[in-house]
Amino acid sequence: VQLQASGGGLVQTGGSLRLSCAASGSISSIGDMGWYRQAPGKQRELVATITTSGSTSSADPVKGRFTISRDNAKRMAYLQMNSLTAEDTAVYYCNARIRSALRGWGDFWGRGTQVTVSS
Repeated sequence: VQLQASGGGLVQTGGSLRLSCAASGSISSIGDMGWYRQAPGKQRELVATITTSGSTSSADPVKGRFTISRDNAKRMAYLQMNSLTAEDTAVYYCNARIRSALRGWGDFWGRGTQVTVSS
């Protein structure tokens, strides 16, 4: 089972980016999915989560600016990020609770994608 995050890059303040997370491998089910981020010198923090049924929650710093979504058929999760500021600069990680055919439920992380917001 693998998670692959993509879509990061360099954007100016006020700009937008859309991150994607693709799950692949021998997957039976995918539970909650989420995005986390880690800025230089800081701990990894939760950005947003989404359940299988589509219920979402997001951290206060991104409420109203970031939107998490998923496509269960495609095994994808997305993070639409608008009105970006320098404080959003971080490596963004995709996380998912996945049941694999061989090992049952487990917690999986993608490798991360860099988001840099320039002022």
